[in-house]
Amino acid sequence: MSLQKDQIVFLAQKFGKNNKDTGAVEVQIALLTERIKTLTEHCKQFKKDCSGRRGLLILVGKRRRILKYMQRINLEGYRALIKELGLRK
Repeated sequence: MSLQKDQIVFLAQKFGKNNKDTGAVEVQIALLTERIKTLTEHCKQFKKDCSGRRGLLILVGKRRRILKYMQRINLEGYRALIKELGLRK
C-alpha cells in the first residue's frame, strides 16, 4: 500500500519547499494521510485482513504523534495544515 513516486513528488511540492523536501513535518503528515486513506479503503474491502488493520492503526498513531509535535512547534502552521488536509472535522 505504498504511494507512487508521482504522488510523493506532488505532495512534497504542495506542502514542502521543493519536490525533494520529503523530510518536512508538513510533508510527512500529508504522506501519512494519503497512506491512511488508501489503507482505510483496503480495510473496508477486505474486512478480515487483520495485519492491514494493524498497519493502519500504527500509521494513525504515528501521524498523531507528528501532529502533536507540530502543534507544539508551529501552532498556526498546524491549524492551516489541519484545514488543508481536512482532518479534525
